[in-house]
Amino acid sequence: MLLDVLIVGAGPSGLAAAIAAKQHGLRYLVLEKGALVNSLLHYPRDMVFFTTPELLEIGGLPFVSPYEKPTRQESLRYYRRVTDTFGLEVAQYEPVIGLRVEPGGFHVRSQRAHAPHRDWIASTVVIATGAYDVPNELGIPGEHLPHVSHYYQEPHPYYRQRVLIVGGKNSAAEAALDLYRAGASVMLVHRRPALGESIKYWVKPDIENRIKEGAVEARFSTRVIEIRDHEVALATADADPLPDVAVQTVVPADAVFLLTGYRSDTTLLRMAGAEIDEAQGAPVHNPDTFETTVPNLFLAGAVVAGKQSGRIFIENGRFHGRVVIEHIAKRLQTVSR
Repeated sequence: MLLDVLIVGAGPSGLAAAIAAKQHGLRYLVLEKGALVNSLLHYPRDMVFFTTPELLEIGGLPFVSPYEKPTRQESLRYYRRVTDTFGLEVAQYEPVIGLRVEPGGFHVRSQRAHAPHRDWIASTVVIATGAYDVPNELGIPGEHLPHVSHYYQEPHPYYRQRVLIVGGKNSAAEAALDLYRAGASVMLVHRRPALGESIKYWVKPDIENRIKEGAVEARFSTRVIEIRDHEVALATADADPLPDVAVQTVVPADAVFLLTGYRSDTTLLRMAGAEIDEAQGAPVHNPDTFETTVPNLFLAGAVVAGKQSGRIFIENGRFHGRVVIEHIAKRLQTVSR
């Protein structure tokens, strides 16, 4: 099938690009490897956004909420409504497994479960795959044991369990509070001497007070050096890298959450030959048009940020799609003349 634009990723940025493509009369398709807004689906179930509803809106469709800060559940409902209202063409659970440049465009191959692959020819491609699928790993023994996860969703399974959380920003602080209030014994380990200043203003005093009163145990200037079946080895983190002789201790842990952030997946970009800034893990691109070093291959959303994914949120990434599509529409119009 010949497309004007193929969009990879059905997060808010990808959906915004699809809305703009439809409004410009372009032949488009969104391919999503998971569910609609798949990253939001895997956020903690009771998560509350830091922002207000109107800053999550795309396509001019109002996000109506009775709360000042919308919930994850409300956001999922909103983006379903967006997709239905605009009648967006989204193929879910169909990951892109191949992307290569061909004369006049791109060859894209997608693969549905238990079905033959599908091939697409597109004049332009927009990569909007976000930055939540690839966690920042610690590279330590035991990181991939069954009781270790880089994602936190809900507290109930950890009632009366000993849980160790690595991290010092929003996700770590919120998980620690959630688990503590569900009856878990919680230890928070952070390599820096204090919690991050960017923690949500209503969460920061809460976690600081729980640490102060001893309800949540905190080990600062400390890092995990090994994870075992029911225990974790820690070391002081005053030096980086750690000296050969560091103060080490072993603490019990039934579950471990490594909430150390995430980064963009550049696999498809590399397939197409796009240049990647290896130091930042970010695709090199034009900041005005979001076009990569491969002509007609564009970016939208958090994928632009590489390792610095925390600087792109729904609030600012939602505008990328329209900018990209307007540029694509002008280019295609010029070519067709």
